Amino acid sequence: MKLISFKQSLVAFGVLLTLGSCDTDEKLEVKGDGVVLETDFYRNETEAYSGLVAAYDKVGKFAGSMETAPLLFLNSASDDFYAGGGNSGDQPGLQVASNYTVSPSNIPPAIWSNYYQGVFRCNVMIQKLPGVPMDAAKKARFMAEVKTLRAYYYFDIVRMFKNVPLILVPLSKAEVPNVLQAKPADVYAQIEKDLNEAIADLPITIPASESGRFSQGAAIALLGKVYLYDNKKAEAAAELAKVNGTPGQMSSYGYKLMPAFADLWNHANKFNTESIFEIAYSDKSNADWGNFETGNDEGNVAAQLMGMRDYARTATGVTAGLPDYINGWGFMVVTTDLANALSTDPRFASTIFDANAEKAAGRITFTDSYNETGYHFIKYAAVNADIKATNPFLNFAINTYIIRLADTYLLEAEALGGTGARAQALLDAVRARVGLPSVPVSLTAIYAERRLELAGEGHRWYDLVRTGQAASKLAFKGFTAGKNEAFPIPYSEFNNTKMVQNDQY
Repeated sequence: MKLISFKQSLVAFGVLLTLGSCDTDEKLEVKGDGVVLETDFYRNETEAYSGLVAAYDKVGKFAGSMETAPLLFLNSASDDFYAGGGNSGDQPGLQVASNYTVSPSNIPPAIWSNYYQGVFRCNVMIQKLPGVPMDAAKKARFMAEVKTLRAYYYFDIVRMFKNVPLILVPLSKAEVPNVLQAKPADVYAQIEKDLNEAIADLPITIPASESGRFSQGAAIALLGKVYLYDNKKAEAAAELAKVNGTPGQMSSYGYKLMPAFADLWNHANKFNTESIFEIAYSDKSNADWGNFETGNDEGNVAAQLMGMRDYARTATGVTAGLPDYINGWGFMVVTTDLANALSTDPRFASTIFDANAEKAAGRITFTDSYNETGYHFIKYAAVNADIKATNPFLNFAINTYIIRLADTYLLEAEALGGTGARAQALLDAVRARVGLPSVPVSLTAIYAERRLELAGEGHRWYDLVRTGQAASKLAFKGFTAGKNEAFPIPYSEFNNTKMVQNDQY
C-alpha cells in the first residue's frame, strides 16, 4: 500500500491497541471529519476507502519503527546480524532478540499489538463492508484486499508466536476474557481460506497510482508461501509456479528478475518487475520526535537505525567515490559468518559494506557499534541526498520488499523437493542473474542460495526455523531448541485473558 497517497485521507484509527483493549465503541479520527464513532462509520464508499487505508496501514511497521520493526527484530534474531547500536542497552528489544534472552517481560509488546491492530481493522471491514452502498466490483475488490491483509498479518503472527488467538470478528470488552489460542493448524487453515476466497476478486495488474496494493499475483505468491510453511508442498509448488512462469522469463503476471542484482537496491527502482509485494515509504510525512509512532510517521525508520555511526568520508574517500552514507545509529552489524559466506559472491557489494577495510585504507571514519565486526548492511542504506524532510531521521522514502521474484523462485524449488529439471532451472536463474554458474540442485543448495540472495530482508530466521536448522545455526547466540522456535507472547497480553504462554517461557 502506498502509504503517502493512502494516508492523505486518514490520520489515525483508534482501534485495538492490544488484545485486551479492543472495543466496538472505539473512536475513529479522520482528517476533516472530526471524531466519529465506529458504529456510525462505513456509511459510503469514501468511508469504506478510509477503512481500507487503515487495514493496510500496519503493514508499514515492517521497517517503519524502531525496536518494534519486524525487519530489525527478525534480522537481529538471525545468524546473519547482531543487533549492534551504541551499547548493550541500546534498543533493548533488538538486543534480547540478538542474544536470545528474550522473555515475556522484555519483548517489545508492539510487535504483537501492531499485527493484531491490523487484524482488528480487517475484521471491522469484513463485517461492515457488505452493508456499504457502493459499486459492487469495487466492493468485491476491497473485500478481497482486507481478506488478503488479514491472511498476511496472521501469517506473520503464527510464524513468530505459534500459539495465537484466531479472532475473525471485532470483539467487545466483555468478550476479551474468554479469548483462547487456536491450534497453529487452524490458523493456517483460515489464512488459506481467506486467500483462496480473495484471489479471484483482486486485479491482475495495479496502476502506478495504486502501487503497493495487493494484486492477484501477490496474493497467489503469498498463498504459495503459506502452503510451504504448512507443509503442503505440492500445493505450494502449484501456486508459486503461477507467479514464477518460465524461469528467467516474464511470467503471465508481469514478473521478471531484474537484469542486475544491484538494480534492486537503487531506491529509484520502486515497484520494479521483480517486486511482487512491496511497502512504500515517504519522505513527506509530518513525523518528528513529538508525534513519532502515533500515526504521522510514514518513512523508513530502519534505514536510519542501520546506518553506520558517525560515518564520514575522508577526502580520499570522496575521490574514490565511496557512498555518502548518512550518520546512522549503527544497528544490524553483519556477522563475520555471513560476510565470509558472501565474500566471493557478486552480491556482496550490494549487501555489505566493508567498513573496516575502508577505514584502514584511510577513506572513511566511523564509530564502532556494539558487537562491531567491521561489516554493515547496505541494501536499504540511506545517503545524505535522501534527507529531504524537516526531520531527517524519520522520513526516508526507501521502499522494502516483502515478496520478490527471486524469493518465490527459490520457494518453488524447495517445494519441489530440491530435485528435478524445474527446480534446477529456478535455482540456475537466480544464480545466472549475478553471473554465477549452475550447481546441482538440492535442498542444501537452495537454502544456501536463499541466505545469499535474500540476506537482511527479514527471511532468514523464518527459514532456519522452517527447515530445522535454527538450533545448530543459532547455537552461538544462545538459541534453545524446543523453546526459541517461537517468541514469547508479551506479558501485557495476559491481563484478563485465558491465554497460555509458549513453552519454556
